[in-house]
Amino acid sequence: MRVWSYVKERFVKTGLQFCGLIMGDHSKCGINTMFNTGTVVGASANIYGPGFQRNFIKSFSLGGTQGIIKYNLNKAIEVARIVYGRRNMEFTPEDEEIFRQIHEISIEKSI
Repeated sequence: MRVWSYVKERFVKTGLQFCGLIMGDHSKCGINTMFNTGTVVGASANIYGPGFQRNFIKSFSLGGTQGIIKYNLNKAIEVARIVYGRRNMEFTPEDEEIFRQIHEISIEKSI
């Protein structure tokens, strides 16, 4: 089984026989979205569409098998605030800074 390694920036062998989906915080997918085992989805991605998705989907991605675009950082923060509010939680300045750092890293490294 091979999965994406953020450290090595490539797929690496895990030594595992089985590995399910690894999905980052604040990511979501449409109903019946299909993922292969070992798929890695970054943070704050919104994935949908027919067929099996790619085995690695970058943070702040929007789309699916028919094309992926970069998910707008400010929109992602706005959605996270709404989701936190529905759970009677506060989206803090620290949370926002984490979003901004992940977004910056994902742009710098193209991951």
